[in-house]
Amino acid sequence: MTQPGKIEAATMCFACGPQNPIGLHIEFRLDSEGRCLGEFTPDANHVGYENTVHGGIIYAALDDVMANVMYLQQRKAHTARCEIRYRRPLAIGETILLSGWIEQERRRLLQMKGEARRGSDQELIADCEASFMLA
Repeated sequence: MTQPGKIEAATMCFACGPQNPIGLHIEFRLDSEGRCLGEFTPDANHVGYENTVHGGIIYAALDDVMANVMYLQQRKAHTARCEIRYRRPLAIGETILLSGWIEQERRRLLQMKGEARRGSDQELIADCEASFMLA
């Protein structure tokens, strides 16, 4: 794969930006198979119903783990469509393990998948399928 020039920093990204004072501060990395991995432990600022993490927070984490598959390779892409399925509620303070990967790539369109699993027992909390457009 050809590496394009360096893309701009995303230091204020809500999900992964280290300088965003209200962000999630998720640190992402690529594994040897090209999957993006990260983890996140929600706190009281991320609540929906009492002691339950808001679904939008889980969605934001999943959207960003998929976007970071490209970003960590210096490729810029934007979410075109995303369908998420919530499988189990997540309690405040429970760590989730995030993974995202490319299922298929054609020209500028990428078909992506992502998962959020509870860290303590690997139970699937939510999964999604998305289309991303390369910039």
